[in-house]
Amino acid sequence: MMRFPLRGGNWNNGSNAGLGYLNLNNARSNSNSNIGFRPALDSASNTLPKGACPCNFQKDAAASANAETYIKPVDASAGCLFEQIYNFDNLLSAAYSCRQGKAHKQSTLKFFNKLEENIIALQNELMWGTYESSPYYQFFVYEPKRRLVSAPNFRDRVIHRSIYDRLYHLFDKTFIDDSYACRVNKGTHKGADRAQRFIQRVENRHGKAYALKADISKYFSSINHDILKAMLAQKIKCPHTLQLLFYIIDASPSDGPGVGIPLGNLTSQLFANIYLHELDRFVKHELKERFYVRYMDDFIVIHHDKAHLHKIRVRIEAYLLQILNLRTNKKTQVFPIAVKNGRSLDFLGYRIYSSHRLLRKCSVKRIKTKLKKFRKQFAAGEISLQEINPKLQSWFGHASHANTANLRNAIFQKPFRRDS
Repeated sequence: MMRFPLRGGNWNNGSNAGLGYLNLNNARSNSNSNIGFRPALDSASNTLPKGACPCNFQKDAAASANAETYIKPVDASAGCLFEQIYNFDNLLSAAYSCRQGKAHKQSTLKFFNKLEENIIALQNELMWGTYESSPYYQFFVYEPKRRLVSAPNFRDRVIHRSIYDRLYHLFDKTFIDDSYACRVNKGTHKGADRAQRFIQRVENRHGKAYALKADISKYFSSINHDILKAMLAQKIKCPHTLQLLFYIIDASPSDGPGVGIPLGNLTSQLFANIYLHELDRFVKHELKERFYVRYMDDFIVIHHDKAHLHKIRVRIEAYLLQILNLRTNKKTQVFPIAVKNGRSLDFLGYRIYSSHRLLRKCSVKRIKTKLKKFRKQFAAGEISLQEINPKLQSWFGHASHANTANLRNAIFQKPFRRDS
């Protein structure tokens, strides 16, 4: 017998009893016979609510005329995900994941102040098909460039996290190995390492390496909703999961109807990788390019023949426009990689050659500006070394993956001094 996770108050609690009422003065471990809601009939316990997913159920031919009754099939491999998304423990785990690094924010404290009540409310909204997302908070970030970020409400982030946790491995196992953005055990440093190894292989074999370096123009704001939905529907067979994903796509702020997903949504990271996975497959399987690396909307192809790269650039740009409705930006080009009679591959925050790797000049300029500001604040007693240190560690980590020993010694040589 399957019971849906509706919670209620005890019948003997008078006005505190009834469907969906939270009797939170009892511990969750308190298992007694005081039950606020339980279907009275066996047939009622198998009735599928509006939001519950029918993927793992099939209609019983003997169902009553007043209720749709379902029984589980022997093989439940149809791809049902919706019950996992609204599962209480999964939503709870998602809430704690969303709290990391934001434990003291007002929205986090408000949600956790009535944690179980809020989780159950989200659970029931999903099950009964009444969930509606809250307005997004929008702001600009300016590093490494000016971008508009649309941040969802905390309760929406909990649902996005639960969705992401259920879908990530389903799609990640289909991605190519040389896609490095927003994936476990990938990232910018491994992507840069891979690109440098490709340059070294081509140079060792042919004496010269060229790069096609491309960037999608306004990628997140250009993703076509209908194309993305079709990609999701190819993999996900659970109709209620698709309905929820489509709602999130359509309800997100965008530059126009039917196009764009917001920076700031966790689901957008996954959607963006799913969308350009089609490009990955085209480059690897149709064009059969061996030395290809993609990090979100930036990608490179390394080859010894400059003319070859110009040819595949035309084919790639045609594919992007015709199949994905995307365009590369004006910075897309083909060039030689060399210290002499060439240039570095500017990729993933580094200037990459076959023999060594340097930081971008803008990165060096930013850290010098920050250090100047921190020294001034420290001298005035406005900030401590304990506060400065963690703000510099991320840059140290990034710089340590390049040939920067002399640079680090030079820019950090000047000590912090406090005015007496």
